[in-house]
Amino acid sequence: MKKILGISAFYHDSAAAITVGGKIVAAAQEERFTRDKHTPDFPTNAVRYCLDEAGLTIDELDAVVFYDKPLLKFERLLQTYYAFAPKGLVSFLRAIPVWLNEKMFLKKLLYDGLKEVGPYDKKKVKLLFPEHHLSHAASAFLPCPYEKAAILTIDGVGEWCTASIGLGEKGSIKILKEMEFPHSVGLLYSAFTYYLGFTVNSGEYKLMGLAPYGNPLAKETHDFADLIKKYIVDIKEDGSIWLNQDYFNYATGLRMVHDDKWEKLFGVPRREGETDLEQKHCNLALAIQMVTEEIVLKMAVEAKRLTGADYLCMAGGVALNCVANGKLLRAKIFKDIYIQPASGDAGGALGAALAASTMYFGEERVMNADGSDAMFGSYLGPDYSDKEIMQMNKKVKATYKRYDDFSELSDFIAARLAEGNVVGWHQGRMEFGPRALGNRSILGDARNPEMQKKLNLKIKYREGFRPFAPSVLAERSADFFDLEEESPYMLIVAPIKDARRKQLPEKYHEMSLWDRLYYERSDIQSVTHLDYSARIQTVHKETNPRYHSLISSFDKLTGYGLVVNTSFNVRGEPIVCTPYDSYRCFMSTEMDYLVVDDFVYCKTEQPDWANKDKWMVKFKMD
Repeated sequence: MKKILGISAFYHDSAAAITVGGKIVAAAQEERFTRDKHTPDFPTNAVRYCLDEAGLTIDELDAVVFYDKPLLKFERLLQTYYAFAPKGLVSFLRAIPVWLNEKMFLKKLLYDGLKEVGPYDKKKVKLLFPEHHLSHAASAFLPCPYEKAAILTIDGVGEWCTASIGLGEKGSIKILKEMEFPHSVGLLYSAFTYYLGFTVNSGEYKLMGLAPYGNPLAKETHDFADLIKKYIVDIKEDGSIWLNQDYFNYATGLRMVHDDKWEKLFGVPRREGETDLEQKHCNLALAIQMVTEEIVLKMAVEAKRLTGADYLCMAGGVALNCVANGKLLRAKIFKDIYIQPASGDAGGALGAALAASTMYFGEERVMNADGSDAMFGSYLGPDYSDKEIMQMNKKVKATYKRYDDFSELSDFIAARLAEGNVVGWHQGRMEFGPRALGNRSILGDARNPEMQKKLNLKIKYREGFRPFAPSVLAERSADFFDLEEESPYMLIVAPIKDARRKQLPEKYHEMSLWDRLYYERSDIQSVTHLDYSARIQTVHKETNPRYHSLISSFDKLTGYGLVVNTSFNVRGEPIVCTPYDSYRCFMSTEMDYLVVDDFVYCKTEQPDWANKDKWMVKFKMD
């Protein structure tokens, strides 16, 4: 039984994961411990946690696996600057010292990082370096429930590769086709993220959330899409793309695009962050979303042609585009698709460890007899004991009620949700990946038409247009959504049932963004996007019995087997990890109740409860 530590670091979303005998034991992102969102630093705390969870020291590991090959990245950097010379001199002079001082000496950085975790014998440490997209492919296929599947990975860029098609069979993965830098779907999407005023490598989900506000009937939207395909990206039949570098600056410059050329092409100046959103911004967001969906579907068709497989697995940052995933699922190119819940670079740490287990050490791939995946619901992070919760209670002088009967707790909280209260819900092991899946979540009543506004403005302190997702009992999903398949990781957008919809007024698409947002579209208004869709998490009793119990109590009380679920954090902050993180976030917002395992806290019973500023922590804006 090989004991393998996987690490991703030094770019963004650092993380660690550990496997024993091919079984996933633990995985976590470093940001959750340091409270520095998307941190690139060596994941000291995440590594320490993984080792503790597995009961291992560094010397007991059979391998430490880094998620990509830094020397190949350095080769790409040099060749790119050479190809574009004399452009990019300023960028070159900034980048090369960093690479020479840090990335070129990655082994030393890893050894030094491990030393921060604890003492070890350097001679006993075996370092392995799989390629970036192999780590992504392994993270998707090796934990999935399929014996054989096509694998599609799409992101910004690894070493050279920006997208790959592979075939997974038993414990092996064969990469069949790759697309290379500078042509990248992820970088194309990030370019529009930048141009519309959001932060690259963290704001892409905002761009996806803005797209439904675009007018699908407007000539401007389709004109934007045509301009993108005529001047910026040439889409081939196999889904590969060619990006016109005359419009981009990421290969050699310090910005994503040439702002002046984009403004001349679209007639829309680059939006500065936090300025008002206008309909043209929404239409441009919808246009690039439509183009991205077209590319992803063509890639999937090509993956089917090359592999003949019945099933598809996906990873890479673009696999977090839930709208494209929903369209792909409904296209029925494959019988079913599986998406790694930590599809971004954090998941590369897990994929690297799994790839080493099966493909380097030859261990048998772990598969569950019941047909479930091997991710344990993605609940792979730390949990906390009653003793640790009590220590926190004493530290903050909290007032609480402890429940011995969890069904009684569920009924109490369900009733509070039905009254319109907002609840912080902290249970068991923290989720791995960007989604809160019911263990570090903020909950509300999806029926309440004011809930989206309240959550955005008074709880999350973020842009009012941002949508929220429903957590629905798996057995009740078909009552609310046109989705036959499971969606346990909140990675599929699907339409809500016609019976749930309300009639829209004439000229609805000509109304202002905010008038459309707050117009009642369904009886589950707070999770219904402007296009009558929702980003769905199906909740399963087998993987999360406590969360399932709460939603079941709410169902018995209201007849609605779903709740609003958003991540337990405020804007710019990572999702909470510890009981103290949860209590501090609870006290710094207008949340009404907090539940930490069996302990329930009412806001108005807490000492100095109205003084939010006392608990506020300043985070960098996302």
